[in-house]
Amino acid sequence: MPASIPRIAAALIALVCWTGIALQFSATYGHSGGVLLTLWTLARFFTIISNFVLAATMTLIAGGGRMTAMFLGGLTLAILLVGIVYWILLRGLHPLSGAALTANYLLHDVSPLAMAVYWLLFVPRGKLGWSAPWSWCLFPVAYFVYVLCRGQLDHRYPYPFVDVGKLGWLQVGLNSGGIALAFILAGFALVWIDSWRPLGPGGARR
Repeated sequence: MPASIPRIAAALIALVCWTGIALQFSATYGHSGGVLLTLWTLARFFTIISNFVLAATMTLIAGGGRMTAMFLGGLTLAILLVGIVYWILLRGLHPLSGAALTANYLLHDVSPLAMAVYWLLFVPRGKLGWSAPWSWCLFPVAYFVYVLCRGQLDHRYPYPFVDVGKLGWLQVGLNSGGIALAFILAGFALVWIDSWRPLGPGGARR
């Protein structure tokens, strides 16, 4: 495979993410009317944070940089969580149109699918250990802690299943624990897939 193909694929994923983030910024700015307030609002969402990390990572790879299979596996899992949680728990909650609708499609549908395909085709296989999911879960756990602390300051929560004001701490804890458990199990599934997948550059088999 020509070395340029993975870099081109990475550039396309970066373009999807940056476009989605820019469109969402534009839509949010139209309501908030201020740059700092818009950034503060967007920084509340796991979707935006994950797509930003993905955009930055794919931009780096497109420019010739390298990332470990461990990091890319965790990033793939995180962005897949974005899409899955949206489709199961959040889809249809808010009517969208225009730039917000396009951003929603790019950030929740296109980027998770594109990154999953990139991982299958271009990330070296056979390099993930069974301890990886425990490291990967630090990202969503840190996010939940962060967003709950933010919520205690401004009493606003990005998703209904973490709204302490409406649900209470016990229910939010159960909801967050359920998502964390699903994330860890999905991580083990990703490691299992990595152990036998035929696609991707050859790696050291376990």
